Amino acid sequence: MQPTSRFEATIPTQLHALISDLRWRTQMLDADILEEERKAGISDLKNPAYPMLALNLRARRDNIQVSITILENRLEKRSTEWPRAA
Repeated sequence: MQPTSRFEATIPTQLHALISDLRWRTQMLDADILEEERKAGISDLKNPAYPMLALNLRARRDNIQVSITILENRLEKRSTEWPRAA
């Protein structure tokens, strides 16, 4: 059995916490997007009058979702590379 440092043992926990926080942020952004669309009365992205703030919030949300996917893949890869100590 290979010894692991306390830092290495907490990395999965930290990644789970970060992913959870990012998911919460995407939910907040979704709510903000819906609110902006409601205020403008426009939810069609193709409409030239679609609110700029909603477009920016969508871009932020999409970037965060990409980050979540990357972190989940890293977490999954880490769990398959280093089996947990019994």
